[in-house]
Amino acid sequence: MARPDAITGLRGSLTAGKALSELTWLRVGGPADWIYQPTDAADLAHFLGALDGDVPVFPMGVGSNLIVRDGGLRAVVIRLGRGFNGIGIEGNRVTAGAAALDAHVARRAAEAGLDLTFLRTIPGSIGGAVRMNAGCYGSYVADVLVSVEAVTRDGRIVTLKPDGLRFTYRQSQLPEGWVLVAATFEAAAGDPAELAARMEDQLAKRDASQPTRERSAGSTFRNPAGFSSTGRADDVHDLKAWKVIEDAGMRGARLGGAQMSEMHANFMINTGRATAADLENLGEMVRKKVYDSTGITLEWEIMRVGETAPERG
Repeated sequence: MARPDAITGLRGSLTAGKALSELTWLRVGGPADWIYQPTDAADLAHFLGALDGDVPVFPMGVGSNLIVRDGGLRAVVIRLGRGFNGIGIEGNRVTAGAAALDAHVARRAAEAGLDLTFLRTIPGSIGGAVRMNAGCYGSYVADVLVSVEAVTRDGRIVTLKPDGLRFTYRQSQLPEGWVLVAATFEAAAGDPAELAARMEDQLAKRDASQPTRERSAGSTFRNPAGFSSTGRADDVHDLKAWKVIEDAGMRGARLGGAQMSEMHANFMINTGRATAADLENLGEMVRKKVYDSTGITLEWEIMRVGETAPERG
């Protein structure tokens, strides 16, 4: 077992001390001890198999649903790139690398007459979508997933079925340090033109109701109702996160450079100068206000990792 910089035979890129603020949608976060960008699954398996077992590993997608704290991350961040963004279609099955963007997978599937349209408006990549059991309009990854390929912390390449991931609302269970590298979905057939039109309609609705041009990380908190919006006219909003936040008077609330969006109360945005602490502390303020006014404890949907920055003397 070795330190990252002592492992030989690597084909990927190893970098020390890179600021993770450059890699997250919210543009905050201190440095990671190391970042490894493998070329393919075999390269990743070699790296993890040789890496000292005491070194923490953190798989990171495109950083769309993530706050990295200002003190950074004492771990090796695994960041998947071009070798993991392929999309293949065979029959009614779509196989995508974990780095493939959800939107790209939805479009490619639609062109082939397969309905994965719910992925079109979900920010981020397939690996994160599987980990978070992403969903909208009443559909979830768990509904269409056939299998995933993952690299274990000790460097084995394994295939898991959905029951091995133990999906629940907005989460799944994967052993510490395992890295998802690909996923296969089974989709219902549909007319390509109709699927394309549906996605355009979804995009228009999203852009009209969400701050898509701001620095955000998507939904900040999970819906207390335990399910996502259906998009139907009869959708009920009483236990939606945005509704309880708004009712608690926290739409537009600010702390430092962080703000709960005026456009959508469950979206937290970096107005341009926020620290990770600003964002996380604002989120905790919102949680307290909602609990005080409703008795509901909001659960974070955004993942928060790393160490707080040391206080200045």
